Amino acid sequence: MEKQYLEKSEAGSRRAEGKIWIREVGSWKLEVSYWRGMASRVHLLSWMLLVVLSILQFPTSIIQAQTLDDHLLTATENNPEIQAYFSDYLAALERIPQAGTLPDPELSLGLFVRPMERFMGNQHADLQLMQMFPWFGSLGIRKDEASKMARARYEAFRMVKNELLFQVKVAWYELSRLNEEIKISKAHLNILEKYERLALVRYQSSNREMNRSNASSNQGMEDVLRIRMEMNELENTISLLEDTQEALVAEFNALLNRNPEETLAIPDKLPDEPLPMNRLELLDSIKTFNPRLRMLDAEGAAYASQKKMAELEGRPMMGAGVNYMAFSPRTENGMNMGGNNMVMPMFKITLPIYRKKFKSMEKAAALNQQASLQRMENTVNQLSTQWRNALRDWDDANRRVDLYQKQTKLAQQTLDLLMTAYASDGKAFEDLLKVQQQLLDYQLKRIMAIVDKNNSLAQLENLAGI
Repeated sequence: MEKQYLEKSEAGSRRAEGKIWIREVGSWKLEVSYWRGMASRVHLLSWMLLVVLSILQFPTSIIQAQTLDDHLLTATENNPEIQAYFSDYLAALERIPQAGTLPDPELSLGLFVRPMERFMGNQHADLQLMQMFPWFGSLGIRKDEASKMARARYEAFRMVKNELLFQVKVAWYELSRLNEEIKISKAHLNILEKYERLALVRYQSSNREMNRSNASSNQGMEDVLRIRMEMNELENTISLLEDTQEALVAEFNALLNRNPEETLAIPDKLPDEPLPMNRLELLDSIKTFNPRLRMLDAEGAAYASQKKMAELEGRPMMGAGVNYMAFSPRTENGMNMGGNNMVMPMFKITLPIYRKKFKSMEKAAALNQQASLQRMENTVNQLSTQWRNALRDWDDANRRVDLYQKQTKLAQQTLDLLMTAYASDGKAFEDLLKVQQQLLDYQLKRIMAIVDKNNSLAQLENLAGI
């Protein structure tokens, strides 16, 4: 804010007459007074200080507008659903060392209230330590199954993340569309205001001619009223677009887990990007890197490991341990008998004779693996269909972009000709308004076509896991 005023001294002396410049930047105020002889130097210095204070006043986060990539990164870091799925993946990773761990050793201790008389002496205590070992390879299979389940959880995390990024892109393109439509509508509103002034001039000129001939007429006023009707509708449309944009900003911030009232720096122009790769290469990328397919593949591999694990669990478990018995000498016929402590190695084995349980576990794992393969096949078919539909929508949007660009150019040329005719003889007003509305419609349809094209591209990127 800048104010300039002239201040005179109380004595009215001309030598005391000077100028004071007051500049305010936020909460800073810069006041510089100077005499006529130092005006240029102090004025330059004041502007230099103003620039410095302006830089200090506004943070760089406001100066630098955030791009779509910045918002995608923010959504990945802040969205609570993404964080929840990533926590699921980390929890699955923690199950891997659990699966590869031996069972806890067993320690049992028995104390005799009264020593038990044995041939080797009086036994006071019995201590046993036993460690069980699963069948050979069981621990490795368990770790393999847990690691593949963790990979499936990671692909589930990727699938949710890609879906979130797709929603962010669609919301961002929609915000850009609304911003473009508001600008185009305001530009057309300015054009209608020029038409209104031109129609008023023609109406006033016609009235003056009629007054000279002592006649009265409202010829030309209907043109002014019709233009005002168009302006009212356009102003209402602009208000609706602004309200919709405000609601969409809150929705966009919710995807980023931010304050709904946080402002966004929306770009002035929508991007119009080509396909990232060849169409068949894109299909191959979808079949290779799609997170849903990779998740089903990891689950199928985990079920295969479960089948092997069920087979190994039907094998015996072996245990090795030691038994320690504490003795004291026993007196017999006046002589001490025995009293030496005993250590006895032990071996233990389980007998899995009830086979129905293990056969049922193997069959369940095989059926789960088959179901996973069937889901993969169905998912491949669905992804191929979605790939074709997305490419069809992209081609259609690309054609519409070219079409409405040509139509906009032709409508503008027609409008220039009609405007010249109306300015000269006041004719073709109906056609003028009609073509003006067509021009607005073509411009808005072109923006919508670009948005549809970007949405189709975002869908393809989502399918390919890009």
